[in-house]
Amino acid sequence: MRMPISQHANPVNRARRAFFDTGTAPRGLIPATILASWQRCRTLGLEASRAPDPDPVDNGRLREARGRHERLRQISRPELESLYASAARSGSIVILTAPDGMILDAVGNPEFLTRAARVALRPGSPWSESNNGTNAIGTALIEQRSVEVHGAEHYYLPHRILSCSATPIFNPCGTIAGVLDLSGDARTYHAFALDLVRAAAERIEARLFELEFPESEIVRIDLSADIVQTNQTGRIVLRESRIHAANRRALTLLGLPVQGIDRQYGELFTSDLPARGRTGAIFCRDGRTLYVRRDGAGTAAPRVRRSAPAAPPNLRRPEHAFFIPELETQIDRATTLLNAGLPVLLQGETGTGKELVARELHARCLPEGAPFVSINCAALPEGLIETELFGYAPGAFSGTQRDGYKGLLHQANGGTLLLDEIGDMPLALQSRLLRVLQEREVSPLGCYQPEALNFRLVSATQHPLAQLAADGRFRSDLYYRIAQSVVYLPAFRDYPNRASTITALWSALSNEPAMCLDPALVTTLAKQPWPGNLRQLVSALRGLLALGSPGSLLTVADLPQQLSNDTGLQTILPSTPPSGDMQDVQLRAIQTTLLQTNGNVAAAARHLGISRGTIYRHMKSTRTP
Repeated sequence: MRMPISQHANPVNRARRAFFDTGTAPRGLIPATILASWQRCRTLGLEASRAPDPDPVDNGRLREARGRHERLRQISRPELESLYASAARSGSIVILTAPDGMILDAVGNPEFLTRAARVALRPGSPWSESNNGTNAIGTALIEQRSVEVHGAEHYYLPHRILSCSATPIFNPCGTIAGVLDLSGDARTYHAFALDLVRAAAERIEARLFELEFPESEIVRIDLSADIVQTNQTGRIVLRESRIHAANRRALTLLGLPVQGIDRQYGELFTSDLPARGRTGAIFCRDGRTLYVRRDGAGTAAPRVRRSAPAAPPNLRRPEHAFFIPELETQIDRATTLLNAGLPVLLQGETGTGKELVARELHARCLPEGAPFVSINCAALPEGLIETELFGYAPGAFSGTQRDGYKGLLHQANGGTLLLDEIGDMPLALQSRLLRVLQEREVSPLGCYQPEALNFRLVSATQHPLAQLAADGRFRSDLYYRIAQSVVYLPAFRDYPNRASTITALWSALSNEPAMCLDPALVTTLAKQPWPGNLRQLVSALRGLLALGSPGSLLTVADLPQQLSNDTGLQTILPSTPPSGDMQDVQLRAIQTTLLQTNGNVAAAARHLGISRGTIYRHMKSTRTP
């Protein structure tokens, strides 16, 4: 998927004027990673206005370099070929470099290969920062992590035709074996480039591990027993109770720097490993629980195990009662994508169960005890959103907590972050949130030292985000970042068998199996339009539950007046919505109910089974300027 980056260009151009014309640091206009690289390039005496002239090495030296790194090239070839198809469609190229930044191989769109060659983006060219200034390859080598550099973020002006995403490939001992890069035209860029490159690099690193230690004991380690079975898991090599090697996932989990791999097992863990060939839990000295699997010396790595179908749900949990097969299929797919590090967007009307689905995804992806942080972007006061999300450093401004405040993004580290009602987030904050999601790091207010983050991202909205992005009311680049997978939650009126869902919900809610619903009552409930969807339906069922008694049969006579006949909610709904749009139906229902409750928002919310925030949002959207 490609997208325009014009929204991204203006802040970068302002940053260039501030940095290169006045010599000031343009903090907040460009990522801290880019600014640090610009400063390094200036220290090296590089002149941004001139064309760089790093000549490619001759064919003899290129053959020699390729020979030194032939194993890396062979292991990487399947991933380059896999990325090639995506690169060719998006007008991009895939690049593999040596540890010093020299390009070993470049494949992809023939037209862009020709354009890239004009700025020396071709085999044999050195792309370290000292040779080519700020660029994804060279900056990733220095930062030792994934980096994106778009357009004018490049130090040299001729490179502003490029949009590049690169990640280092680490060998099992923690040093850099090379860099994998996806580069394209700066006028459009591949929205998922960095995710694709990271995933490919992890697969290359997994193969390096298998080849490097065929006779050693490899321990797979991760946050859940399921992830341990996959190729995305952390890996460590044990030799005589010492950690001899680790991949980047394991280093992140253990909080170790690349230079800190050589540790005694007992320095990090307080419990023994499970038997060879078995999976089990181990306890870290910092109090965390991780899951490991021991692969005996010389044994083949286990095959990737797909998530098994969910066990029959326990209907004592009401949220499972509305997981109809179509929704269950989407949840299974979203679970797989979340485990692969891709974000998920939940799209559905108010009351369709978006937060319940988010919590279900969290439960399926992470072990018990991992944090689940839900942020209602519509409920946070606009003046406090930035503080709540990003936190602030000690002494950042007057009237704050003495020790600072860890923002909600930081509190979700190691768990799941739910951005609820993200469609209501102010545009001004969307840009900063996008950077956090791209860089996976956050800088609290008043602090210029970024902190690394690792969380699964789930967003939710009742708004048509794709349309809002097309209309310029929501950042299109943020939309493409959070909507890599979309789960569509159906409105209750679209359920294929509403009566059976009502019966299942009743069974889940009721602690009195002998308290029954008359079939005619179920039929009447199933005919209602339910503008508040499942939330409103569950509220009505709880009301019936309170009215009944053990052994009783609840009938249509027990319903409130507005639900007691076939026309049902006609007292609060128009017979024909003005535009046939469900949002018009909801708006008319809210307006009518507010009249019936004399403007009491809380009473109207309870009556409709929706939140007060939803009512306030509708009121705000209809207010004339």
